[in-house]
Amino acid sequence: MATKGNSGENRTRGSMSLFIVVGLCCFFYILGAWQRSGFGKGDSIALEITKKTDCSILSNLNYETHHGGDAGTVDDSESNFQEFKPCDDRYIDYTPCQDQMRAMLFPRKNMNYRERHCPPPDEKLHCLIPAPKGYATPFRWPKSRDYVPYANAPYKSLTVEKAVQNWIQYEGNVFRFPGGGTQFPHGADAYIEELASVIPMDSGMVRTALDTGCGVASWGAYLFKKNVITMSFAPRDSHEAQVQFALERGVPAVIGVLGTIKLPYSSRAFDMAHCSRCLIPWSANDGMYMMEIDRVLRPGGYWVLSGPLINWRTNYQAWQRPIKELEEEQRKIEEIAKLLCWEKKHEKGETAIWQKRINYDYCQEQDTQPTMCESTDAEDVWYKKMEACVTPYPETTGPDKVVGGTWKSFPERLNAVPFRISSGSIKGIGVEAYQEDNRSWRKHVNSYKRINKILDSGRYRNIMDMNAGLGSFAAAIESPKLWVMNVMPTIAEKDTLGVIYERGLIGIYHDWCEAFSTYPRTYDLIHANGVFTLYKDKCNAEDILLEMDRILRPEGAVIIRDQADVLVKVRKIVGGMRWNTKIIDHEDGPLVTEKILFAVKRYWVTENVTSSP
Repeated sequence: MATKGNSGENRTRGSMSLFIVVGLCCFFYILGAWQRSGFGKGDSIALEITKKTDCSILSNLNYETHHGGDAGTVDDSESNFQEFKPCDDRYIDYTPCQDQMRAMLFPRKNMNYRERHCPPPDEKLHCLIPAPKGYATPFRWPKSRDYVPYANAPYKSLTVEKAVQNWIQYEGNVFRFPGGGTQFPHGADAYIEELASVIPMDSGMVRTALDTGCGVASWGAYLFKKNVITMSFAPRDSHEAQVQFALERGVPAVIGVLGTIKLPYSSRAFDMAHCSRCLIPWSANDGMYMMEIDRVLRPGGYWVLSGPLINWRTNYQAWQRPIKELEEEQRKIEEIAKLLCWEKKHEKGETAIWQKRINYDYCQEQDTQPTMCESTDAEDVWYKKMEACVTPYPETTGPDKVVGGTWKSFPERLNAVPFRISSGSIKGIGVEAYQEDNRSWRKHVNSYKRINKILDSGRYRNIMDMNAGLGSFAAAIESPKLWVMNVMPTIAEKDTLGVIYERGLIGIYHDWCEAFSTYPRTYDLIHANGVFTLYKDKCNAEDILLEMDRILRPEGAVIIRDQADVLVKVRKIVGGMRWNTKIIDHEDGPLVTEKILFAVKRYWVTENVTSSP
């Protein structure tokens, strides 16, 4: 039994230890506030002492790769939170806004049933989507381009359906992607080289591409060799798991379709658009789909169409379609292209390439002019109906001037001042503000790398920025090892998605009150800057966090920047989501009210969903 004297002595020693720890914490709190830079020697010492004295909020956060050897450690937490239960196994590949059962309730005309149809709030799942049994960390790029673990997407139908077309092959415990396609039997490389003989890919002038009806996205996968980044899309399970395979390979892709609503991309975004047997009826609806491609294609950009209906006179027997039908469709496509003032630059075999006009004045001498869209905001596209009209161009100072300014090559354009900024198109953001934004995000990313030491190691391939702003986070982290899906929230005060594309990056409009158009477990790292403050009065933070968990891979990482009080609430929620978390101070010191939450999603699969996290 302890004596009274011993009890007092223990209390004295405990008080003294507590006093020393508190004193050290206060000292380095004041030192950090004085430094304000986040980069000084004083801050580095303070950080190390803080770790040793356990002043940090958490310890032992784990960035370990499952079945692998990549590791870095920061802090972990052991707190009691309300636990979210695993969803039923049937939801392993659940895509809320492209649910097959809900889709059948909508009209099939113009692919309406394959568009986004999200569940109402009372039907949202409030559980964690499990990974399939045997789920493994994807191979690193570029190996992931060619090999995907079978357990991650265990669907073999494409290996049978597309066996003769070299899309995908099943080999033991992996899928292999030989780089073939319906329209490029000699491989994607050979097909791309044919296109590059006409389209200036090798010079860096063409950087962003759109692949409509992408299949398993081999075209986009092999375009990375040319330093071209492709936004690929295809419907949910038109062929089983095609978009899921694309993302497992480390290739940008979303679930989507050209149907009745506008594509979720800014106007004048892509340098090149592509359709290889994509089954889109380009001649239908008075050319509405070609006019939508015209909207998202940069002036001077290229449109590639391969397969039917090009060279139909040679191949009509193999296609088993009436000659007159094919001839009429070809005529309509050529007629619409002429109306849009696209110049045909190349036609060989089953491939044709058109180039879009550089400005509206360029084609004023045409006898027939297209119907111009009446909308005054060309970027207002979220759930807006597609129309058979041409999006007006901004005015230019002469017939030889390119709308949007002269093209810059990549990577020069990554940090050059975009035309939308220099021309004053985005109110409140001038050249100086743009350059300061770049400087700030370089500083932030450098700080991230000190916490998550494997950030630029190649461990993270598919990265999402949930509130991308000017795209400066993506620019600061730019590397051949990774790509960033820059998301422009539809409720953002300023729409800067066009700026992001001018920089040679890709992105998409989205409302985070709804699910994102992707399969579960398709992103390695999610970055969220001010997202929860932005949506504070719009929708439930719990729903946003559950969606982040759905699309994040097991052992994937999360970085959330927001106000301290917001992050405290966020951390209370994610404490029950099988995430390890740590909150740290802003790079400029503890007096800044903005903080950063780092998190790692723990590894767990359907076979152990009944066990405690």
